[in-house]
Amino acid sequence: MQVPVYDLEGRAVDQIELADSVFGITPNIPVMHQALVRQLANARAGTHDTKTRGEVRGGGRKPWRQKGTGRARQGSIRAPHWKGGGVVWGPHPRSYRQEMPKKMRRLAIRSLLSVKQRENQIVVVRGLTDIEPKTKVMKGVLQRLPLATARSTLIVVDQRRDNVRRAAGNLEDVKVLVAHNMNIRDGLKYERMILTPEAVEVIHRLWAQEGA
Repeated sequence: MQVPVYDLEGRAVDQIELADSVFGITPNIPVMHQALVRQLANARAGTHDTKTRGEVRGGGRKPWRQKGTGRARQGSIRAPHWKGGGVVWGPHPRSYRQEMPKKMRRLAIRSLLSVKQRENQIVVVRGLTDIEPKTKVMKGVLQRLPLATARSTLIVVDQRRDNVRRAAGNLEDVKVLVAHNMNIRDGLKYERMILTPEAVEVIHRLWAQEGA
């Protein structure tokens, strides 16, 4: 499919071909959901921990004798029902990591890009990699491009571009992402997706192969 290419002034100056196998497939929503759940799960540290009655401090001796006090029998002041006692069935360190077949991960990315294109949320911009590393300059460019009223913007470049990152670093709800780090979470979080022509080439190279 052909889509317009814009310059930094917001003018359509050319056309670029987006591969139908990446930007024009029927989105697989369940796979996208599974990929998102996997990414969020894999981001969890899993370092949470609670102490059992055997790990809390104190409670080494019986608080009072078994019989004759009129009180309920107790074996330790660190039993779970005591204040300061151990925790029953509390969380302990664990891994939340989930696995997902490579073909499903690739399908999720293609589905994401197809959803973005179908909803006209993708804008291809030429010259962005040469932008002056100033917040004011980037802010002006984003306001002149289509979908200027979008609540958030994801800028996708072909490789690390420090000038682009510095220009967008102080802008709220704007993120710069290298194309090979494309992921479901950022794609869904940010409304408008700005691609450079070089980033489009990388995306095609990564996800447009036959049988992908």
